[in-house]
Amino acid sequence: MTTPGRFPEPYGAGSGANLADILERVLDKGVVIAGDIRINLLDIELLTIKLRLVVASVDRAKEMGIDWWETDPALSSRARNNELARQNAELRDRLAELEGVRGEKEAP
Repeated sequence: MTTPGRFPEPYGAGSGANLADILERVLDKGVVIAGDIRINLLDIELLTIKLRLVVASVDRAKEMGIDWWETDPALSSRARNNELARQNAELRDRLAELEGVRGEKEAP
């Protein structure tokens, strides 16, 4: 008794929904990958590298208290504007201080 052969589905044809589901779950729950690399020579520690990777959605990361990208001027226009405002205020203070010193020297 023979059964008709079934050809396998092309690579990736049915995995789109599964991959999307897995990605949605990972981003919703978050995944933490941690590892340490240590290089020793004769029981003397020469190098230690600690690796930590968190994969999560932005909302989930904020829930965990991770929001460093909001204060990094290279990643956030709001942080960049805050940094420029801070620098501007510092320069104004320095200018006022220098003008005050200059005014004192000119007074008889």
